[in-house]
Amino acid sequence: MIIIAITTMSLILIAGSLRQIFASLEFEHKIFSFQLFLSILLLYTIVMIGFAIIYVSLIEHGVMVYQEAGQFEPLHWKEEIARSMYFSGVTLFTVGYGEMVPVGVGRWIAIFEAMIGYSLPAALVAKVWQHYKIEH
Repeated sequence: MIIIAITTMSLILIAGSLRQIFASLEFEHKIFSFQLFLSILLLYTIVMIGFAIIYVSLIEHGVMVYQEAGQFEPLHWKEEIARSMYFSGVTLFTVGYGEMVPVGVGRWIAIFEAMIGYSLPAALVAKVWQHYKIEH
């Protein structure tokens, strides 16, 4: 039950962050600003941490979500958090170094996270361009 609560809270945080960045673009009067850059950076950080929390909570409840080459035993929870943050970042930015692969339900979560990471820049550019075209 706790895993569902943690996952739900993480997804709400991610969705709220995504909504906030697009809502804040409505009030920008420049095509790009330092504030927008920091907002995007914060958004990516929140999404990365949110998915890392989902991965850690699943792992702590015995669900395998990723596997590291040569690493088969579970780590201490602090090390698992760092490993989940790394896996989340590599997935979000669609880097995929290859030493960690999603398994089981982690495949579907990783697909969803990569989809956000891949489509977010295009969506932001389209939103800024649309706003710019309306003003000019």
